[in-house]
Amino acid sequence: MPVITLYYDRLLSMLKQPLSRQDLIDNLPYLGLDLEEEAEDYVRVEFNPNRPDFSSEWGISRALNGLLGFEKGAPEYPVAKSNVTLKVDKSILEFRPFFVGAVVREVKFDDESIRQIMAMQDDLDNGIGRRRAKVSTGIHNLDAVEPPFEYKAAPPDFRFTPLGYGGEMSMKQVLSEVETGQKYGHIVEPFPAYPLITDKNGSVLSFPPIINGETTKVSTETSNLFIDITSTNMKSAEDVLAVLLTALSDLGGRLESMEVQYPTFTKTTPDLTASKMDVEPSFINSLLGLNLSPSEIEEHLERSRITAKTTRDTIEVYVPRYRSDILHPVDIVEEVAIGYNIANLTPTLPETADVGRLNSKLEALDSARDVLIGLGLIEVMNFSLISRDTIQKTTGAEPQEHLKVENPKTGEHEYLRDSLIPSLLTTLSKNIHEEYPQRICEVGKVFNRDKTEPREIKEEHRAAVVIAHTKANFTEAKSYLASFLSQLNGLSCSTKPADDAIYISGRAAEVETEGRTIGKIGEVAPAVLEAFSLRVPVSAFELSLEGI
Repeated sequence: MPVITLYYDRLLSMLKQPLSRQDLIDNLPYLGLDLEEEAEDYVRVEFNPNRPDFSSEWGISRALNGLLGFEKGAPEYPVAKSNVTLKVDKSILEFRPFFVGAVVREVKFDDESIRQIMAMQDDLDNGIGRRRAKVSTGIHNLDAVEPPFEYKAAPPDFRFTPLGYGGEMSMKQVLSEVETGQKYGHIVEPFPAYPLITDKNGSVLSFPPIINGETTKVSTETSNLFIDITSTNMKSAEDVLAVLLTALSDLGGRLESMEVQYPTFTKTTPDLTASKMDVEPSFINSLLGLNLSPSEIEEHLERSRITAKTTRDTIEVYVPRYRSDILHPVDIVEEVAIGYNIANLTPTLPETADVGRLNSKLEALDSARDVLIGLGLIEVMNFSLISRDTIQKTTGAEPQEHLKVENPKTGEHEYLRDSLIPSLLTTLSKNIHEEYPQRICEVGKVFNRDKTEPREIKEEHRAAVVIAHTKANFTEAKSYLASFLSQLNGLSCSTKPADDAIYISGRAAEVETEGRTIGKIGEVAPAVLEAFSLRVPVSAFELSLEGI
């Protein structure tokens, strides 16, 4: 968990009303901050990575002003228009295609504020940025360079002076000789060219995501900033930019937008517009166990620095752009609880006298897992969402009956799976260099349309096993099948020849027990094995656990 050092004098000076040091310390935990160390001049607190705005004293003071009632509602962050532009060259689009940025003017730095901004930059790059692989940030002295800027790919032998070094180095040298190059070089090394940001005169601002250029070094004398953020994901880049800019604005900076010129379109950044979410008061009260009126809910949300207003039976909530952690109405309920103050919640006993116990269905599923593991199988856990490519590899056809996600975030999670076998074959394909035999299992959910009501989704728990080695066959799979059913609940089974696209014709069967068909078993077809790049035979079975 990330930790930030807060100096009492600085933080107290940012509050809109006087507060004692002890009251400050007492209130920090009610923001969700854990106290790590209390010293004479400072306190160290740990914050949750889902609150990147707490990576600086400005974000924490912003929240404290709201919690204590010194300020209410979402803060305003006006963005003026600048004449700064950046061109994204088509040469960079294949491996790190997205750029967002901004200009910040009239910033007044001291040594501590520079330290905090750089620490905040690292927290953002490591958190949302996934250690710079997804997003990386650069902060530059705008007065040392001249727009327009260009973001492009450069050859490994291109030379410039990296930040903190006295002479020029090639980009390849930076990766091998500079500390950040050694740490993050794996992100760019697979590519034939490397990312580079230059100004009108060819001066280097940055070699993202590795290191900035010495030319744009920031110091206490710097007053105008240029922010660059490169990424493999546009939304993540915009999330980081919003957190960084709001902190710089709270520091006293004046925000200005810039124009990013892509090969096929132009984008103006940043966009700090709040997002709107509708939440019903009854939903909030049911989760918190309170009986708050709509006006009281508005009040508590405003203490969490979120603007809200009631429209009929719904509360319209306007989430500030820097709060990328708010994704669902449940997150709004949490903000109401924070604004209400957790200390004011009164613990109550449940109305029932019953003692809590494990859900019987979950106990049964755990038993199935225990039996499979006891048979020497390795349990794996896969996502319930799979890709179009996985379905095509398994069935040899386009998805038809599969349930498709309306707005998938990635192509890897586009469809709800209707079988566990494709997921297990994918696991095998990712372990082709591991030792054989490989015998793996999974207990999980699959999803299908209800045959009687096509608009309804039917969820079903299943167990599946795949066996991969040079002599894997139907007989071995059936022995595991029989042992599983016998040890789980004393059932015996029989098999009846059947066809299935996954299995070899003539080497597949339906599994029956007590007169009911509960699944299928067989040897995986060569075409499917080839599609998953598997070079050994695979046998498998899959059973519905709902009836047994």
